[in-house]
Amino acid sequence: MGFVHRYIQLLSVASALLITAGGLVTSTGSGLAVPDWPNSYGYFMFAFPFSSMVGGIFYEHGHRLIASTVGILTIGLVVLLTRQESRRWVRQLGWIILAAVIVQGLLGGITVLFFLPTPISVSHAGLAHLFFSLVVSLGVFTSPGWRTSYVRLTPINDQILKRLAICTPVIIYFQILIGATMRHTGAGLAIPDFPLAFGQLIPSTWSTAISINFAHRIGAAIVTMLVFAEAGHVLAHHWARRELRRPAVLLVGLLLVQIFFGAWTVLSGKQFIVNTTHVITGSVLLATAIVLALRVHHNWFPNTTTNLKHAQYSSIRLPLKNSGIQS
Repeated sequence: MGFVHRYIQLLSVASALLITAGGLVTSTGSGLAVPDWPNSYGYFMFAFPFSSMVGGIFYEHGHRLIASTVGILTIGLVVLLTRQESRRWVRQLGWIILAAVIVQGLLGGITVLFFLPTPISVSHAGLAHLFFSLVVSLGVFTSPGWRTSYVRLTPINDQILKRLAICTPVIIYFQILIGATMRHTGAGLAIPDFPLAFGQLIPSTWSTAISINFAHRIGAAIVTMLVFAEAGHVLAHHWARRELRRPAVLLVGLLLVQIFFGAWTVLSGKQFIVNTTHVITGSVLLATAIVLALRVHHNWFPNTTTNLKHAQYSSIRLPLKNSGIQS
């Protein structure tokens, strides 16, 4: 199982690179630099000459190459899980991830063929972040800690933490969707200053673009409160639980980085490297919140419950066996 886990780590890195490439396509306005699909200027995708990858073509065609690689790696993942994974629900998750990458590819193609329609573009972006989080989740489920260490720990009975662990990634994901809507409607600089809005706390004038932009700022404030509440609760009440403490600290660090790049995106006039870094940091923030949620709720999952029951049963049976008493 160690090889499968390392393979999933590789796929996670490739997925993060894919989101970064997609962010660069949007940030540089290169979405239609290659106007046909699935070919690239009539060439089979992997036969397109590298010498022609200039300007926006470099970002758009590069994004397609990385996406195809991720798709191939995902097929390999399903094959590995089918051959080596004993837990049925984990194998099913692999198939869900494969279905997600197929749909993601189709949405990307539709986006090009229909000239970047906003609903499809936003769906394409939203599914990319969801795909990355699913791959990271699969990495958690196949990790040595999940399969061996966590089952020996006392299940979390902290209802406040359990609710925060569910709410935080959900709200982060909605915030990502608002951000994607803002990017694909060109509303990123509808409010040109930060942290104020036209020099005020609340804009005095409104438009669709301003409303989307301001909603993203309000969402950022809500996410900030949730992350600090969850991380603070973990550090105050579950400091000894290393598997919770580490992602909680990472969550706060990523949030601060995300706020910094969000502000810099506005103040730099949406400089494309800064803007793209803001996108990928948001995706990693979501994945980290999901990792924490999974660890808080690890006893929900079949393999954990089975192993825990087996361990308890063995602890009762072992003394009887050693003493020679027959059950």
